[in-house]
Amino acid sequence: MNILFTYYFPSGGMETLARQRSEAMKKHGISFDFLYFHPGKGVQNITGNQTFITNKDDEINRLLKKGNYDLIIVCSDYPFIERLRKLGYSGKILFEVQGLGDFQTADQWLKDAVHYIEQNDVSGLLYPRTPHLMRLVDLYYPNHNHFCFDNCIDTSTFQYRKNNCPSQPILAWVGRIEENKNWSDYLTILATLRNRNPTIHGWMFEDSSMSSIKERLRFNKSVRTLQLTNSIKMFDNIPHASMADYYSMVGDSGGLLCSTSKVEGFGYAIIEAMSCRCPVLTTDSDGIKRSVVQNNTGKIYPHHDISKAVAEAEDLMYSSFIRKIIIEHAEQQVKDKFSLPLYANNFLSMIHSLK
Repeated sequence: MNILFTYYFPSGGMETLARQRSEAMKKHGISFDFLYFHPGKGVQNITGNQTFITNKDDEINRLLKKGNYDLIIVCSDYPFIERLRKLGYSGKILFEVQGLGDFQTADQWLKDAVHYIEQNDVSGLLYPRTPHLMRLVDLYYPNHNHFCFDNCIDTSTFQYRKNNCPSQPILAWVGRIEENKNWSDYLTILATLRNRNPTIHGWMFEDSSMSSIKERLRFNKSVRTLQLTNSIKMFDNIPHASMADYYSMVGDSGGLLCSTSKVEGFGYAIIEAMSCRCPVLTTDSDGIKRSVVQNNTGKIYPHHDISKAVAEAEDLMYSSFIRKIIIEHAEQQVKDKFSLPLYANNFLSMIHSLK
């Protein structure tokens, strides 16, 4: 069976999901090609899949005819559904609901997509077990097929790796320098922790091509204002496979991953860190509820509550008993809940129902 996955650009969690899903389905005779409309730095991570980067109708039409796809998964970009039909594609289409940002954006996006879904013979909607997405899909698409299950990660390859770790605790952050990822709270948390323990340093992992000039200027100004210029190390577009080394080093340093997002649909960085024995502190950003249980698999703090975030971070760094429990429980949960075989079973059930 041949499937085409389409998205705006190869970057972030959606690029990761596309690859992990493809890996999960290989042994079941399902192959994936990827179509991205714009270039992205995440293309460096793709090795085993045909990948097309184009937004031109004639080129898309050629690859549709050549690929003979049984199913096309259109992620987020609902106008592309109508475009596919106009290009003559008559096969099955799934609309994947991920990567929509904050609550308000997701609500408006799904409301606007209704016409395109209803008028173009879409076979169903695919989305993770994220509370706000589940509510919105139920609200706007009560009469469509719903396929709702967790994303996946290959823990046989993306796992803890022993390295020479830094001598000081690392507070790590993964995301884009943009509003929803809430980098400003991360900087404030880091500055507050450093006032109490100057040995703590920050590592920030980003895709710099995804931030605006205005946001970058705001970020640089905040770093200077908080006197963090010499305390943060920036990492730009680290190959995905290498991130397991960095998460492992952060964990071994006595540090943690700090996720400050306002809203997360799933939060790949969180389960990746867990898989590498790096403890996680996160905002209550909705999608994280599938992976983070307070004081069991991680730490959760209310949005913008810096004092609570600092207290939870220090508990994770300095309470060896709590830290050990959280690391072990989190690592096991990722294996149990987000494995490739479990994802493959859910995906195969979905394919069967579509047939």
